[in-house]
Amino acid sequence: MEIRATTEQDRDVFVDTVHTAFGRFPDRTEDGTGVWWSALEMERNLLAVAPGGRPVGTAGAFSFELTLPGGALLPVSGVSSVGVVPTHRRQGVLTELMRRQLADLRARGEAVCVLLAAEALIYRRFGYGPATYTRRLTVARHKAVLAAPRAGAVGAGSVGAGSVEILRRADCTELLAGVYDRYRRAQPGALSRPATWWARGAGMPPVSPAPRYVAVHRNADGVPDGYASYALGDSDSVLTADELIATDDAAVTALARFLLGHDLVSEVVIKHVTADHPLRWQLADFNAGHLGAETDWLWVRPLDVPAALTARSWFTEGELVLDVTDPFLGEHDRYLLSVADGKARCVPTDREPDLSLDISDLGSVYLGGTAVSTLVRAGHVREHRAGAAGLADTLFRAERAPHCLHWF
Repeated sequence: MEIRATTEQDRDVFVDTVHTAFGRFPDRTEDGTGVWWSALEMERNLLAVAPGGRPVGTAGAFSFELTLPGGALLPVSGVSSVGVVPTHRRQGVLTELMRRQLADLRARGEAVCVLLAAEALIYRRFGYGPATYTRRLTVARHKAVLAAPRAGAVGAGSVGAGSVEILRRADCTELLAGVYDRYRRAQPGALSRPATWWARGAGMPPVSPAPRYVAVHRNADGVPDGYASYALGDSDSVLTADELIATDDAAVTALARFLLGHDLVSEVVIKHVTADHPLRWQLADFNAGHLGAETDWLWVRPLDVPAALTARSWFTEGELVLDVTDPFLGEHDRYLLSVADGKARCVPTDREPDLSLDISDLGSVYLGGTAVSTLVRAGHVREHRAGAAGLADTLFRAERAPHCLHWF
């Protein structure tokens, strides 16, 4: 079997092969846009070819920026389009694709790669760990009354001087792209959306050209600072918001108030929120808002541990010796992580370890969305020195819960 890089001439073969792997048929449009795979970067993809020339597996990568705790932007590869056709599964094809891909990403000098995992059991063994989580928030419309801020507080929960207008998705691509870009630069765990994604309508709404209404919030100066992409179901009275994002909490509140006040609606569903989203607390009836089960979203895999740890910011000081194993790549290294003045130094050491952990668990805690102490209690991380897990929890925390909305 041969693993080879693809070119633009391989696009149709690549697309057909990955769809075959998932038992689906690709939608095709006249101009080639409006489908998720129109954003494929063919020079970054891999094709597994069986003897005789038959394509049997695929793996792709997109070029993104990942927002780290503290606001640094790290170039990362978003791994996607990974599949093996049913006739060649459990024959080592996927393992060879993953091994070749990780070698290629390291050769590019990347410190971290990310993906959305269709099956957790598959990607954990290749070194990826869940790092951001998301929930669905459902609010019963007849109970959707927002309470006045208590204790004389003003700001997020108050009615501001901004405004909301309704646009059609087809008329506001540039506006959406601009607001999203400002949002993702301040949100740990968020990914960039390259201009090609917006131009080609690649991905899920609101990036795709699927019909949507867009409620746009403008601040007192008329500058767009938030949006909600939404639609009502054809056969029910449920309003579903694909995304509700903004650059500050006051705009989030204004957009939520707009959605909850929509006529002829029985429920309002916001697809992606963090567990600590303020809207549930703003409801006069706390139980009017129901948070669905937590779902993993962005999975992180460190490729260069010192480069990854020194790229992000830190919000307290201290030092830890981390003993890190990478079973898939057969690597085992020990690092001294020293944090001072918001910056980290990470160097090899032969000191006794404070914590021992797998590379996938390091990926899970990297953005601050998973507590090291949780993984110690789960039996995945070993604490060698009392108090080391508590220090790690404090060190790795982010300024806010990491969250990712982008689908790829």
